[in-house]
Amino acid sequence: MLPSSSAPRPDRDGSPADESRAGQVALVLGGGNALGAYLAGAYERLHEQGVRPDRIVGASIGAVTGAILAGNPPERRLERLREFWAEAALHTFGAPAPAGPRSRRVYNGSHVALTAALGRPGLFGHRYPGLLSVLPGMPGDVALYDHAPLRRTLERLVDFDRLNRAEEVGLTVACTDLETGDDVYFDNTREEIRPEHVLASAAIAPLFPPVEVGGRLLCDPGYANNLPLDPVFDPSPEENLVCVAVDLFSLRSPRPRSLDAALERAQDIVFASAARRNVRALRREYALRGELRPDGPRVRLVHLAYQAASHELAAKMLDYSPSSLRDRWAAGRRDMAGGLALLGGAGAGDQLFEYLAVDPREAGAAAEAGADLV
Repeated sequence: MLPSSSAPRPDRDGSPADESRAGQVALVLGGGNALGAYLAGAYERLHEQGVRPDRIVGASIGAVTGAILAGNPPERRLERLREFWAEAALHTFGAPAPAGPRSRRVYNGSHVALTAALGRPGLFGHRYPGLLSVLPGMPGDVALYDHAPLRRTLERLVDFDRLNRAEEVGLTVACTDLETGDDVYFDNTREEIRPEHVLASAAIAPLFPPVEVGGRLLCDPGYANNLPLDPVFDPSPEENLVCVAVDLFSLRSPRPRSLDAALERAQDIVFASAARRNVRALRREYALRGELRPDGPRVRLVHLAYQAASHELAAKMLDYSPSSLRDRWAAGRRDMAGGLALLGGAGAGDQLFEYLAVDPREAGAAAEAGADLV
């Protein structure tokens, strides 16, 4: 999608990220299928500023992104991300997306329909019986698509031996136990992570089948914990920490004016609400810690969330159109630049926990502008 020759141009704000190197740096990547191009753009901006996360926690497409980053040397990470999204893009008409919101929605919707009908080579395809299992006399099934192609893509793009040496970056993959609803985490500093762990994290029901790992039936954690902050803070950090959390859904949005927009809003709230509850819990915890140990390790949490443009649909997670992927990549770059600027301007303060959120209105305006805004 974004080869080096056509990558988004550098932002006007070249804020250095030196401030983020005081202590550990953690990167938390949320889930959202095709929205994950935003994660790639956000990481690209971090990479350009010389920020190398010590730890990555990922859910769903965030776990896929984290595996690509942890399973490659720093100088090849962006190359591998571009390769992944170039293969994921659904090239159809050979022309750029139309400019008007209404025409753009038709363009996006046609790509969603084609993805649903054809799948995406390298990511997922139809399975049997799949949807046909609803018909009388057909064998039962629990998913619509087969994500075995993603396994082959991971095996090609990720060096799992390197990933599991955990010499450069720790990786935590988040899943949910489909039978109990419990959070399940796999950490490369404690156990071996293989393609099946990443597949389990990306197995959102009922699109993709759950994956059995170690006797547990695991699936995508998106409905319960789409931005898994917990592993970064449990156990509590023992040194100063900067945590950069990249969310693919936002709790802030204009009022819906159509059935599709209402469905999109409901979906966003489902996927984004856990992050807000986790941040509130962290505020309470660190307020208490400040009373007990005011000289303890300090945490700064930088939170950016993808603000969907008005032409996005409720089915945006299946919109692999080149224009939408390019727009999301560019939005990730711009929003991460804003997050780093917030981090660079943050004062020392006397609080142990500081929450720095990129303004959703500015992020929304940037999303509306698309990939052409410098």
